Amino acid sequence: MQKYLTEIRWGVIFTAVMLLWMWCEQLAGLHGRHIAQHATYTNLFAIPAILIYVLALRQKKLRDYSGTMSWKQGMQAGLVITLVVVLLSPAAQWLTHMVITPNYFLNMQAYVVTQGMMTTEQALEYFSLTNYMLQSAIGAAIMGVLTSVIVAFFLRSKSQH
Repeated sequence: MQKYLTEIRWGVIFTAVMLLWMWCEQLAGLHGRHIAQHATYTNLFAIPAILIYVLALRQKKLRDYSGTMSWKQGMQAGLVITLVVVLLSPAAQWLTHMVITPNYFLNMQAYVVTQGMMTTEQALEYFSLTNYMLQSAIGAAIMGVLTSVIVAFFLRSKSQH
């Protein structure tokens, strides 16, 4: 467990930043009066998400690997961070939708139905806590793996191919 403290710490940091992002979205009205712009602005979370992986793998390289890290070592560290984020994602979704922005699902359901994007039944099924918990875990896994592959490639020591 001691071996993975850096990754666990950064997985928790990632989740905390994601919750802060959700709070900022809610304060900006993206879960209410500006819900039409939500899909556009929520994608900007990719910037801090990638930055967190870069900082995490840089720290892993410098502290745990004495400045020399192979792509495989970076990839493994990124996958452990991803695992932590995936495991925390259902709880993060619960906090987001029960504490930070409890009206998000109702607002989004109303928006997509009035815009003719979904039927009421589709909106109720799609915009639900259970579905978002599942989507966030799957999304975190896919994006975490992709981010790990790319960041580990750029942060690997050049002598380590």
